[in-house]
Amino acid sequence: MAEKENKKTPDVQNWNSVEKVIFERRSVRKYRDKQVPENLIRRVLEAGRFAPSAGNCQPWKFIVLRDKEMINEMERDVIRLCKVFKFLMDWRRPGLIGKIAWLNAQVSIRLMPNKLHPIPFGAISLIADGKLGVFHGAPTIIFILKDRRGVGNPDLDCGICGQNMVLAAYSLGLSTCWIGFAILLAYGPKWKRRLGIGFPYELVEGICIGYPVGNPNGIIPRETHEIDWYEHGEKKTMF
Repeated sequence: MAEKENKKTPDVQNWNSVEKVIFERRSVRKYRDKQVPENLIRRVLEAGRFAPSAGNCQPWKFIVLRDKEMINEMERDVIRLCKVFKFLMDWRRPGLIGKIAWLNAQVSIRLMPNKLHPIPFGAISLIADGKLGVFHGAPTIIFILKDRRGVGNPDLDCGICGQNMVLAAYSLGLSTCWIGFAILLAYGPKWKRRLGIGFPYELVEGICIGYPVGNPNGIIPRETHEIDWYEHGEKKTMF
């Protein structure tokens, strides 16, 4: 009951068009076999280009992939890597192998606490077992590359850029999904070479984009969070 009470939806009254896009957009993991027109992809990229960045440095570069065979090959490579990670770190196996995997997992989690949070850690097993897709059948993938020479916090700037793109895509009748597992493609030279990724650029994220199967978008309840609100010399806790 407490969990349900901690969730709410925005007040639907007096929405403007920007708020409507923000509240209704969902991450979609099943796409129709229909390519997105090039002019719409260009409009999405333009929305990303106009994202704010520190000093207007724009520390990003985009790669658009619309070749079905290449996307399928990438997916197979990510699946293989997930199988390797699962073999090395799945401690649920009995005996010595399980103990070694447990040690591997403990070390890796401490070195990469965000990338091996329980959610992505669990997704590794699902992908390895064929229970979760990587690119979800999307006809177009936009890869965001970070310029490591960027001012301030280029990772944050790339995130803002990507958010602009997914919101613009939804406003154009498209659906998207952030694909963090795309960074696994940067762990070896194969895709760096094929996509021409070299210094100072680094692959940080992929965004699937296409037409959804069904109508998965729409507002859902979200957890509320405490807000410390300072005004008139007083502190209030708000939600």
